[in-house]
Amino acid sequence: MAAAIALPGLVGKARAQGAWPSKPIRLLVPFAPGGSSEIVARSAANELTKSLGQSVFVENKPGASGNIAMQECAIASDGHTIILGHIGTLAVNPYIFERLPFDTNRDFKPISLLAKVPSLYVVNSEVPAKNLREFIALAKSRPGRMNYGSAGNGSAGHLAFEYLKMAADIYVLHVPYRGTGPQLTDLLAGRLDAAAVGAPAILAHIKSGKLRAIATGTKERLPQLPDVPTVAESGYPGFEMTQWYGLNAPASMPQSSIDKIAEACGKAMRNASATERLRGDTAQPVGDTPAQYGAFITAEQARWKQVVARAKIKPD
Repeated sequence: MAAAIALPGLVGKARAQGAWPSKPIRLLVPFAPGGSSEIVARSAANELTKSLGQSVFVENKPGASGNIAMQECAIASDGHTIILGHIGTLAVNPYIFERLPFDTNRDFKPISLLAKVPSLYVVNSEVPAKNLREFIALAKSRPGRMNYGSAGNGSAGHLAFEYLKMAADIYVLHVPYRGTGPQLTDLLAGRLDAAAVGAPAILAHIKSGKLRAIATGTKERLPQLPDVPTVAESGYPGFEMTQWYGLNAPASMPQSSIDKIAEACGKAMRNASATERLRGDTAQPVGDTPAQYGAFITAEQARWKQVVARAKIKPD
């Protein structure tokens, strides 16, 4: 009889524990709409909505190099707020800001690395450089007179171009914007000479001829742009630069919830429609475990800490 009485309580408890998520999940994106982050976030949100049984909605919250959204996520206690992690917010900001209102490693838990996105080096159609070698020669003939834009100080595009500047020993002026969208507006209008941008955000502009790709930061050429050489084969062996995006949660989120999202991410990034959509935009789906993603973040922090120090990157 005691077992019979206890059983309903146990069943109720099990149901309560398995009820997560109990309401829509908010996915914060720490950047303005219009960039690669938007494409990856919405592709993931669409697939996670199917797997988790609750709507996953994207909320863009740009500002302060991504730190505004990061702080909001860090203090979220509703158990249903996560954030799109990024090379800038997770591997660069800890080293360019003297103080942050959160601890990047202590206040966040890794969920899953969603995708890696190739960085493309592009120029507007008016720049008289057909490839990277010609661009570098042009920049050296005009030291400080050429410029490049980025989505902001510490953004992936900023890192990618500073990395190239160090490798090629050129001086090109940096013009930071508040997001990829505003940056692209000026690049397409010819007010910027060049940029390093995630491939999904600019592939259509390259194919239309409005922008010219002079190199890709990947190890190998992209199938979508077979005629565009890599930086490595353009005279800089070993050069590689890709952006990456993952999901992170506030440290307060139970590990059981994190594991549930991670499992759904793995399935989502293996889903044929999601894979086809992302690869069509040149993004490489990943969908790994929290442990794997955590180790990846640690390695990236060690790598970019050195680049930040050498390039003397400072916040806005």
